[in-house]
Amino acid sequence: MANVLDLRRRIRSVKNTRQITKAMKMVSAAKLRRAQERAMQARPYAQMLTNVLESLVRRTDLYNAQTGEIVHPLLAEREEKNVLLLVIAGDKGFAGGFNSNIGKAAQKFFLERTAAGQNVDLEPIGKKAVGFYKKRFPAANYEKTEEHYDNELSTHYETIRHRVEQIEVTGEHLDLLGKTEFDVVTKLAHSIIERYERTEIDAVYLVYNEFKSVIQQRVVVEKLLPIRKLGSHEITAAENMSEEQRDAAAKSAASEGISVNEPEESVMEKEAKKFGNADVDYIFDQSPEQLFKHLMPRYVATQIFHALLESVAAEHAARMTATDAATKNAGDLIDSLSLTMNRVRQAAITKEIIEIVSGAAAL
Repeated sequence: MANVLDLRRRIRSVKNTRQITKAMKMVSAAKLRRAQERAMQARPYAQMLTNVLESLVRRTDLYNAQTGEIVHPLLAEREEKNVLLLVIAGDKGFAGGFNSNIGKAAQKFFLERTAAGQNVDLEPIGKKAVGFYKKRFPAANYEKTEEHYDNELSTHYETIRHRVEQIEVTGEHLDLLGKTEFDVVTKLAHSIIERYERTEIDAVYLVYNEFKSVIQQRVVVEKLLPIRKLGSHEITAAENMSEEQRDAAAKSAASEGISVNEPEESVMEKEAKKFGNADVDYIFDQSPEQLFKHLMPRYVATQIFHALLESVAAEHAARMTATDAATKNAGDLIDSLSLTMNRVRQAAITKEIIEIVSGAAAL
């Protein structure tokens, strides 16, 4: 059995750890409030953009009357042979099973797609996802070629891809979650759209943690492209929180004064939903093709931006719950060690008393 000095050192060490986890919980709670507020502020814009597109769809034909082709390539569906998967994990650890649950959902997606003979292009988002998949899957190999014409007066550049494995990493996004700026997300969305339009990929999926409130979260696999129905999330797989996880999250949120209910719709959101629902005719200055060409990429960027904001909020909520549980476990361990130390000390005192009494009796 350890002596009193060793137990005191252990208790002091656990107390220091408890102070760290308690501070981390407070920091995560503060960041969670800001993340929730930012996600709420982005909703009216996303709702308004969706309503504008829905209004346009109701009042125009999705197919060109002369050519018979669909007005925008993002609405076209084709057989899925090459798919792109965006895996949104976290930037840091100490978040319980947040990152591992994302990894499990992505791994299930890989197994299903490779078994069906499909190729998967992977783009991890977040330092944890990038660090994990960078070691596991090879990077995509691109070869840039150039050909000269007209006595080298003109040059044609072409990029050829040499696929080696069924699953390859085509891009890494380390700093996308830190600030989550819409301009950066727009660049990512445009690169994805370009690849989809030139049929390099046939579908785009997102794996992220959908966040409604502290106790309403789930890991989902959402189909981003092609767009089948505007304003709705096409969820192909989902894993909800367990009752034990909900209880732990609710207790952690209550201790920090955070509501566990889903935030109510703001006045701006209610007004945004009403837009475009009136049964009136509109006169468009541009053709439907031009309107879709301008609005569709922004719609895709908004969907990705929305997923990033929800993932950030879910990460802070998971870290708050995990550090709260660690703080409570540290307190229980301190109590147990203190009880053991008192028993050891009492045993030592009792032994000394017995030795003194025995010595006195011997005299």
